[in-house]
Amino acid sequence: MTKCAFIPNFLGFYNILWLLALPFLKRNQRLAHSFERRTGWRHFEPADIWLQAASAGEAFLAVSILKTLKPKDPVRVLVTTTTDQGMEILDNGLANGRLHPNIRLTLELFPFDIPRTMNKAVEHIAPKVMVLLETELWPALLHALKTRGTKILILNARMSSKSGRHYRATRFLWRHLAPDRILATSCVDVERWAGVFPESDISPMENIKFDIMDTNTEQADASDISALVPSNLPLSIIASLRRQEEPELAALLKQLQSAVPEQIIAVFPRHMHRIIPVSRLLKKHRIPFILRSKLSSRVSAPAIILWDRFGELRKAYSLADAVFVGGSLRPLGGQNFIEPAVLGVPTVTGPFWDDFIWVGKDIFEKGIITRCKTTEDVATAMIGHLKNKSDTTGRQKKVLDYIRTHRGGSKTACREILSALKN
Repeated sequence: MTKCAFIPNFLGFYNILWLLALPFLKRNQRLAHSFERRTGWRHFEPADIWLQAASAGEAFLAVSILKTLKPKDPVRVLVTTTTDQGMEILDNGLANGRLHPNIRLTLELFPFDIPRTMNKAVEHIAPKVMVLLETELWPALLHALKTRGTKILILNARMSSKSGRHYRATRFLWRHLAPDRILATSCVDVERWAGVFPESDISPMENIKFDIMDTNTEQADASDISALVPSNLPLSIIASLRRQEEPELAALLKQLQSAVPEQIIAVFPRHMHRIIPVSRLLKKHRIPFILRSKLSSRVSAPAIILWDRFGELRKAYSLADAVFVGGSLRPLGGQNFIEPAVLGVPTVTGPFWDDFIWVGKDIFEKGIITRCKTTEDVATAMIGHLKNKSDTTGRQKKVLDYIRTHRGGSKTACREILSALKN
């Protein structure tokens, strides 16, 4: 690592910020029970590979990597996570001897990125390889690792356009902390990472999420939903609607109802606390609706149902004739449009899908998912699906074939880790 007077000065200031924050973090209810472990380092065991999985999403990726890892020689692996939910996923996913016998595994909470703590932790753990997942850059950790000469990998790397702008603006810091190898999940992500770390070795890889994607096409028991929705009327779903998209809702509903009056439309806001604002919006536009929580028997006529009960979206997908997945009409990153598509449901999304670029444009070009530019286009696409029903089995096959052709990210990650460990 090139010596630079700026880095010690920055870390000194960074350390002060942490010291100021610690009293508040200690009083945080979610952190209080683990505060001592997050500020300590003596409890860590030495490891050859240290893999950091920030939260739930990264923990699932870590589980897939470790289940695929097959070292020829004994290797000590430390996996850390920042959240209790991440730890629960790691515990459940890696229990009961599911790993290769040459792996000796330790699970711990990730320490706060306090420079002194990180220096001691890295010195004590003495990892040969550090693996970071997706988008996680900790200055004190990276500095301690580079000082020690540890190989640093960022795998399944992704970077939103917003994050890319922020990191490029502080490139004067990050260029001194560059990882050795970055494997990004799309060509767009490769370019964004290269804009921050031009000196790092950067390549594309398949997203590990394809390896762990739920491809179970068996429909969940939706009897409680089907008891409310008449089988003789088509069901349209507006799913994961975000706050910024709510102004578009009235126009979308009116266009759908005008073209196909005989249908049920279910509206699922992304967050339950938006039920009241959406209710007000529908009343303002004089659009009649029923709250899901008020239904105790089957709807007898075409209606709009505002879904105010959590955890029923996937079951509703299994009954749908057309789905629009929100978070995509505004630059909000998009939401999971694969989930309904796997069930063979015609699925529509808007123009913004930054968080799902890793899926690849082919999924639109092959007609597996319909991508639209405007709210009007979304309604037109949904109406087309309602009026021209296609073969569910054929749709499912297309989606599953697409997912299968993009699997293999976990094997790529393991090859990189073992290569770095060997070298």
